[in-house]
Amino acid sequence: MDALYYPFHLCHEKTLHQLVENYSHVHFLDFMALQLTPFMGATGFPDRMGDYYPELLETGRIIQGHGVSGALSPTMVTAVNHDLADPLWRSIFHEALKDNRRFQRGLVAFSQDSQGRSSVPTDVALLAAFQQPEREFASYTVENLQVMSRRRLSEQEKLTFEYGFGLIKTSAALNYSIQLCRHLSLVAVTDSPGHHQLLGRTCRRANVKLRYGCVKREGY
Repeated sequence: MDALYYPFHLCHEKTLHQLVENYSHVHFLDFMALQLTPFMGATGFPDRMGDYYPELLETGRIIQGHGVSGALSPTMVTAVNHDLADPLWRSIFHEALKDNRRFQRGLVAFSQDSQGRSSVPTDVALLAAFQQPEREFASYTVENLQVMSRRRLSEQEKLTFEYGFGLIKTSAALNYSIQLCRHLSLVAVTDSPGHHQLLGRTCRRANVKLRYGCVKREGY
């Protein structure tokens, strides 16, 4: 079987070793530089797993270059809005954001120790604001975030926007992963339990049949 690692474009070396051991080929997404509007979006990073493991790329064990950047298609907007309107999906997201460091790293920058391990968030106040209970129940759609991005926001509105943009980026990454796995008959694999639960919820709600698993991180 072949696998797609999601939702990030890079993974830990120990995770990679497990993936290469268990799957014939491991696919990787490029960094998702999502464009919410023509004038606002996430900045992309050009690095890929093959840059760090050229021997695996040369032998075909790593397959990369699956682009997920740019504006969301109408179909993707619909899929994201379904996630954002799903109370259970939102609850899983918020719980993971409260106490799952791996999940937090996808939305808030972390400093690193001398061995490259994530230690503390670079913006503790931002993470604390994201973790406020009421955020779980605030209504969001792609369209209302696009409207917010076009006007000057107060400090509280900026926090509301950033939380919503985090929801959209997370949902889009998962839905792109689902699409690619279905198209190429891949197993969706992550080492983030929060993303594993979210993808499973999306698949069950949308009645999508997909093989997916979660690599257990031990000691790293």
